[in-house]
Amino acid sequence: MNKLQAYLDSHEISEIHPAKIAKILKKLDDEEFSQSIKLIPKHLVGDVALALPDRFFDDVVESLSVDELSLAVTELESDDQVEFMQELEELDENIASEVFKTLHDDDKQEITKLKNYDEDEAGSYMQFELFTAYKNEIVQDVIKRFAKLRKENEVENVQNLFITNQDNKLLYAVGLDDLLIFDFSKTIMENIEKSEESFEPIKAQDTQSIKEVVHLFEEYDLSVLAIVNPYDVLLGRITSDDIYDIINEHATEQMYNLAGVDDEAEEDEEILPAGRKRATWLGFNLITAIAASLVIGLFSDTLQSIIALAVLMPIVASMGGNAGTQSLTVVVRQLALGDISQGDAMRIIKKEVLISLGNGLLFAVIIGLIASIWFAQPMLGIVIALSMIINLFMAGFFGATIPLFLKKLDIDPAIGSTVILTTITDIVGFFSFLALATYILI
Repeated sequence: MNKLQAYLDSHEISEIHPAKIAKILKKLDDEEFSQSIKLIPKHLVGDVALALPDRFFDDVVESLSVDELSLAVTELESDDQVEFMQELEELDENIASEVFKTLHDDDKQEITKLKNYDEDEAGSYMQFELFTAYKNEIVQDVIKRFAKLRKENEVENVQNLFITNQDNKLLYAVGLDDLLIFDFSKTIMENIEKSEESFEPIKAQDTQSIKEVVHLFEEYDLSVLAIVNPYDVLLGRITSDDIYDIINEHATEQMYNLAGVDDEAEEDEEILPAGRKRATWLGFNLITAIAASLVIGLFSDTLQSIIALAVLMPIVASMGGNAGTQSLTVVVRQLALGDISQGDAMRIIKKEVLISLGNGLLFAVIIGLIASIWFAQPMLGIVIALSMIINLFMAGFFGATIPLFLKKLDIDPAIGSTVILTTITDIVGFFSFLALATYILI
């Protein structure tokens, strides 16, 4: 029996979760996958398609008709509708156009509104489905209305009740747990005035940066955030599940950028785009490696006269590179989380330099003793020890300053930082080691 069919048969419709279906589908071969798409309950197809990795999206579309795709879009919340339609447009504009034409006018208007926002604006991530009430409504009437809407699946994932005036301006945000302890016979406003709790809403404007919105969720531990226009008119909401996706995408993007890999190219199944993006950074890395080799070439006579230098030389560069990467990673991550303010630069640089310098002194003693005993040359141990201190000091300094400098220029600190840092630590490591050897040993 088909694995998906077995799962569907063993669960009630209300218990079936799109993420579980997606997990099963990812384990199927191409033939089983195409057959299984037809088994998915129609109201869940859109959610399943978005839960799957991007490379499966075209397989889902190929298995469905325009009418089935239209139904899938209709069943999604407004923010997910936009995401689905955007992916469909990237795959096939003609099919996307046909699906869009079949949608209800309300869905068309909402999709168009959300698509008008820039990708980094809060408005592009909001959904219009929310539960609101006027400040003068009786609590009992509000709860009855909510129960009716919930039974009809008109609203879901409701955590807060947004209170507005007649002009739809946001006034308060009341959690459902607070609503249940209100006096049901009184108005919402009467209950709020009587309560000692603060119902001041935490909100963001629709044109505000999504990064600022993420920080609001983290700072106030939110599950939902109201989105308003500049006049405080309530437009929609952003929920925590979207924020988790944004955080995950940003973390993945930073990981790829630190490695010199393009996240969008890697998500594509095509080999050529990913290979081309990787080749760009590898080409830049080749140039920097040649620069380090030129530094070594300046001391070719020293290397020929003392073979031990060639054996020990990679140790200094490797330790510097690793120490610098530690500092770089910490600073890039703290910048991404918003933990570093504009006045924090000197504090961060000082901290990273002191940590690297402390480790430099520790490992300078260790490698100095090892080199002295290994090659029976005490002065060689002093040379590599001094070089280790110099290179780890520079690694800590540049590991902190490079991302801070790029951030100052409004460039993503993760992009290219590793290549720049490695070049510096290699050149400083080779130059300091060989220069000291030339001066002290020859």
